Amino acid sequence: MDPNINGERPHFRPIKKRSNPYRVLLWLSLIVGGLWLNSQIKRGQVEPLFMPTPTPTRTANSYTIEGESQFNAGNLQAAIEAYQEATKVDPENAQLWAELARIQTYSSSLLSTDTERFDRMNEARASIDKAVELSPDSPVALAVRSLALDWYAAVAGPFVSPDEVQSALNEAEKEATRAYTLDPNNALALAYYAEILVDQQKWSQAEQYVEQAEQLDPNSMDVHRVYGYVWESLGQYRLAIEEYEKAAQITPNLTFLYISIGQNFRTLGVHNRALEYFEKAANINDQKLVNDPIPYIEIAKTYTRDGEFFIAALNAEKALAFNPTNPNTYGQLGSIYTKARNYETAMPAFQCAVRGCTAEENEVAKEVTGNGVDVEGLPLTSGTVAFYYVQYGSVLASLSRPNQNYCPEALDVLAEVHAKYPDDPIFEGIIQENENICGRPELAAQP
Repeated sequence: MDPNINGERPHFRPIKKRSNPYRVLLWLSLIVGGLWLNSQIKRGQVEPLFMPTPTPTRTANSYTIEGESQFNAGNLQAAIEAYQEATKVDPENAQLWAELARIQTYSSSLLSTDTERFDRMNEARASIDKAVELSPDSPVALAVRSLALDWYAAVAGPFVSPDEVQSALNEAEKEATRAYTLDPNNALALAYYAEILVDQQKWSQAEQYVEQAEQLDPNSMDVHRVYGYVWESLGQYRLAIEEYEKAAQITPNLTFLYISIGQNFRTLGVHNRALEYFEKAANINDQKLVNDPIPYIEIAKTYTRDGEFFIAALNAEKALAFNPTNPNTYGQLGSIYTKARNYETAMPAFQCAVRGCTAEENEVAKEVTGNGVDVEGLPLTSGTVAFYYVQYGSVLASLSRPNQNYCPEALDVLAEVHAKYPDDPIFEGIIQENENICGRPELAAQP
């Protein structure tokens, strides 16, 4: 009979289980490992699983695409920053360093002072030197190095010896020649070599090389830009405009191309077309929210030549509002005031440009922006000498009166010009004229 029918409990003995030593060892290992992992997480040496990555990792190619887009959009500073990030991700990529140097070189044309341009070209040289170090036989890297060295030589005069400037030009020619030797179909090497030849006043050779470059790559902005530069150096301003316009058609947002077109129209005396291109550059900057004073300075210069001093001053003041610490803009503004015979207003502008001024002294910035700012004066160079002798020295001398004698400062400024350019007959004539003014008895006797 089944014991479950009458409710009796089954009669059996339970089997006695034996412990498995391997299973015990496994559990002990898991416990110890878990304790160790927990301690490492607390110390920050191990990230917990399924934690999100704090910052998405970007590739060098991602930054490169961004840099190319920013360059084509005309935002060269943003392009530089993107390529700098790309070189951090892929520091052994010579092509990235070369493109960074090329953009840094072009961006120097958008800077307003010799010091800014010199500093930027030193950055470009450092970038291209890295590219050539990584790939010493790259025709592209060598070609860009020739460009960087040539532009460096163009701005380095106030800061280095003439021998160093000439050395940079010689090295630029050597690099362009080597790039062309390694790749005879390298249009960039030919174009940049043509630009160097222009700077060495070898115009017929320059024309030959840039024509060959255009045949090899008719769709290169760089080639057409250089071709425009060659024609401009030969005084063929109409042809220069045509080439600069071709370059602008390829990359329509590069404002320095429109500045070059406008300057050539102004040289031809076609001021309405010059203003059209300067305004186009200004509008591109407005769209990009870039506060670039250069288009407004060029507009001001053009209106000044037409005798439209009021509107010229308005544009120069707008340029100053963008960058109230730029001494070059104060010099340009002072020049406009001088040509308008507004000498009293010109004098403080020239003081900031030539000698510099403190925020408290800076009446010009207070008038234009509502706040005074410190301004560091410009060094005496071929690009700033007119601010020294024609304007500042002459304005100080002409405004001198027995009860307000500016002649001591005027004579100091003129003496600096004479010391640096002792053999220039034009400078000497102006210096002598102002010395005669300050030599009048009623002024000479004043301290």
